[in-house]
Amino acid sequence: MNKLSGVLLAATLMLSSVAGHADEFLKSIKDFSLLDQLHNNHTLDEYTDRDYIVMYIHGSGCPIARLSVPAYKEIADKYREKNIAFLMLNSFIQDDLKRIEMEAAEFKITFPILKDEDQTVAKSLGVERTAEVFIIDPRTKEVLFRGPINDSLGYETQRANAENHYLVGALDTILAGGRVDMDDIPDSKGCLVGYFHPAVTGL
Repeated sequence: MNKLSGVLLAATLMLSSVAGHADEFLKSIKDFSLLDQLHNNHTLDEYTDRDYIVMYIHGSGCPIARLSVPAYKEIADKYREKNIAFLMLNSFIQDDLKRIEMEAAEFKITFPILKDEDQTVAKSLGVERTAEVFIIDPRTKEVLFRGPINDSLGYETQRANAENHYLVGALDTILAGGRVDMDDIPDSKGCLVGYFHPAVTGL
């Protein structure tokens, strides 16, 4: 094999590896039937008349998750006229519906906060941290974007104004018929979502 062929092969393998990583990172959501903070039941099927679902990973008491709520509410208001459902998902082991209801009242959260009791929805999405957002096609169950809302919050930093608005950019791209380049999206900052040991859940 000559040097040029070797370089081309290496580049092809690298691109395949990147594509494979993207496919692994953007998973598909499973069907669900979950209660929200008001004890109303929600299923994935009820959102199939929506173009997209935006799902925010909630965790009661998590500082970054709490600080990100106003930005999420602003974006929901901005896209109110679009055919998009805005939800939250709570898979925190330590949170029950009562605690979630109290935090929703404190922050005037009117979105359904779905309690993922057995964490299977979070596992299907590959959730790792709170304050991460997912854009989902409810008909195909495909995840089209996952990442932070913006870059205003870090583990030890907080900017008054964000420089990069990842969720808004992703929504605009997807609504225009484009595809989000996930290479441009950093990892989300937030509290780790701990999972039950499989011996506990049997999953």
